[in-house]
Amino acid sequence: MTKEDVPEPIEGDTVLGWASSHQRSVIHQVASAPMPSDCEFSFFDPSEPQCKEVLLDLSTTIPELFAVIRQWVPQVQKNIDLIGNEILKRGCGVNDRDGLTDMSLLHYCCKAGAPGIGDAETSVGFARQLLALGADPNLRSRWTNMRALHYAAYFDVPQLIRIVLQASQPGEVDATCSDFDFGTALHIAASNLCISAVTCLLELGANPAFRNVKGQCPADVVPDPFDMPLEMADAAAVAKELQALLRQALPRSSSPLPLTLQAQALPVLSDKARIQLAAMGIRLGDRVVIAGQKVGSLRFCGSTEFSGGLWAGVELDKPEGKNAGSVAGVQYFTCGLKHGIFAPLSKISKPLQRLKTSTRKTSTPVRPPRQTDAGAYPFRITVRNSVHVLCGILMLLNHPSPSVM
Repeated sequence: MTKEDVPEPIEGDTVLGWASSHQRSVIHQVASAPMPSDCEFSFFDPSEPQCKEVLLDLSTTIPELFAVIRQWVPQVQKNIDLIGNEILKRGCGVNDRDGLTDMSLLHYCCKAGAPGIGDAETSVGFARQLLALGADPNLRSRWTNMRALHYAAYFDVPQLIRIVLQASQPGEVDATCSDFDFGTALHIAASNLCISAVTCLLELGANPAFRNVKGQCPADVVPDPFDMPLEMADAAAVAKELQALLRQALPRSSSPLPLTLQAQALPVLSDKARIQLAAMGIRLGDRVVIAGQKVGSLRFCGSTEFSGGLWAGVELDKPEGKNAGSVAGVQYFTCGLKHGIFAPLSKISKPLQRLKTSTRKTSTPVRPPRQTDAGAYPFRITVRNSVHVLCGILMLLNHPSPSVM
């Protein structure tokens, strides 16, 4: 699991950069885009003479130019290199950040290649320039926790995915992002129906079996095509194709996953976990109940990377769990899909304790009043009484009394 510890800003407007030079990068103040007074448009267009004059004017500040880059229109995004170089000319560091979004130029560059808005080739050229100047591909925005790779995956720009990963260390293809439930770039692309990015990431070694903190692999986060309205038929078709692609990429196991404790080695307990379990009268493999509701077998007890304290990992009898014994890529125990669940150790107990409590409450049932029993069968009593009356009438007819004679 790769939970990200993102440093906080220090000294007001600066943070320590992640570049190998360890230079201090600057968080620039927030400003508005410098629009010409008589501009016909509400957005900045570098090809328009008045906007171009503002762009080339050295009195236009770095924060103002960052405000221009934030405008999500083709006129800006297709000119990311032009605007970005003007920012660099004014002394902006290659790993400096926009004060509003906490994004670097490389982050913006990976967005600017988005189909229909930007131009991938222009963005690739500018990304190469930034990386050559020392841009750090592992730099994260503190607001979204996203790296350049995550932005390229979210905006479906496979060309930039390749460029960024070429400049990254091996294994960074599966770097996680907390804003997406600690999923990887593959999760991000899948959830946003970015089929080109998914295909590229799989080719570059992304793990299709990696599970986020919710126990979901990338195939699980693809939007359900059956939930999409008719007007989204094209998106539904992409979703179906993505699900098939990601499921086909999953590794095929030669043997089924072990579902019982006998099929897997007992994990080593820490002293703290052993003492706590002994006090509760529970051992690994025992039947337990979670919060008095879900029943299963205790498979793990100890500390985890996803939270502090002692946690219990339980293999549930029914597929009503959240994972298969792993959280965010860390395998704590092994069980079937959706049979695994984690809970604080204080939430588990022995099923026997629950059974005894239930028995005490119901061992001496209260007998209902006798009149209630009689009232429950009115029809049978009525029929019986009717038969007696009928028999009496027949006897009188066959044997008339002397007084009548």
